[in-house]
Order: sequence, then C-alpha cells, then structure tokens
Amino acid sequence: MSARNPVYRRLLPLLLPLLFRSLKITISSRPESLPMPSEAALFMFWHGKMITGWLLARRLFGDRPVNAVVSLSEDGALLSGTLADLGFSLIRGSSSKESAQVRDAIAGTLERGGVVAMTPDGPRGPHHSFKYGSLRLASETSSPLIFAVIRYEAAWRLKSWDRFEIPRPFSRVTVTLHHIEVPRFTCEEELRSYCRQLSDLFSHE
Repeated sequence: MSARNPVYRRLLPLLLPLLFRSLKITISSRPESLPMPSEAALFMFWHGKMITGWLLARRLFGDRPVNAVVSLSEDGALLSGTLADLGFSLIRGSSSKESAQVRDAIAGTLERGGVVAMTPDGPRGPHHSFKYGSLRLASETSSPLIFAVIRYEAAWRLKSWDRFEIPRPFSRVTVTLHHIEVPRFTCEEELRSYCRQLSDLFSHE
C-alpha cells in the first residue's frame, strides 16, 4: 500500500467508517475508565488493531478533539491524510524522527486537558511493546492512560511485524478498556521496569 497511490487516499476515509459501523462492538469497562470531559487522557491500542482503535477513539470521546500521533513514514502519510479527513488533529513524528517536537506537542496537549491517541508499539515495533516515551509523558503530565484491548471474532491477519488485523464486516468485536494511573518514576530503571510490566500484561491481547 503506497501513500502515493491516490486511490487509497480517496477510498480509505470512505471505507473505514463503513466497515467500523458494520462491526458489532461490545465495550467493557469500569465507570472510571474514561476521564471527565475536561480531563486529559492518553488513549492507546496496539498498532495491529488500529482499524478499530482510531475510530473507537472518535466514538468514545464524542465531541472532544482527538489528537492522533502518526509517524513520518510513507504509510504514516497515508494514515495522516485519512485521519485528518475523519476529523482528527495530527501530531506528526516518532521516537526516531522529530522526537523532541513530538514530545512537546503531546505534553502540551495533555497539559491543556486534551486527548492524545497513539499506538505504543508503533511505528516499527517491537510487537506489543510499550515505548518508554509514551509512559514517561503520562507520568510527567499526571495523565491517565486508557488502554483498549481489542479482540476480533473474525479477521484477516497479515504477515507483518505488527500482525495487522482487518476485521471482517459485520463480525463481533469485544473491547476492554483499562484505566491506568501511571506512577511517578524516580529513575530510568523504574520507568523501564514498569514498561516491561505493562508490555507483559497486554502482550497476548
């Protein structure tokens, strides 16, 4: 799939909402899983589940602006255009490119009480492993992390690093929301240890 292909660029913003609306989604969460309307939040889901994850963010947060963190890669260019058409604000960059600007943009959004959506194992993996930067930001800004575990009853699975899944139309999808209060870290090793714990907790989801 090439970001330079104008067919994909035109069709994705039309097809993804149609697919999403066809899915039979059941959401399980405790009352405190979502923040109050004026509170900041980091909303996360695995890279391989992004078809449902992005549109789920729009549904869960209603009229609130959702800021999507998207890489500067060629695939990221295609994704960013699609998300912009779907009403997302964009934060472009990754841990390897423009990292300082991305951190500042995410931190600024959270400090203003905004919502940031991202895939913690993107854009290149490792598969189902949280990146240190996302957890550091949640800790430093005292923002809750809402992690969505997404399971498809029926899906096409690609042989990519993220084991990307495309849910079959009209299939059942279960979503479990986990509200995580990320602690303050006194040293880098505490952050790395916590990152490993979260990755292990959700690695098979």
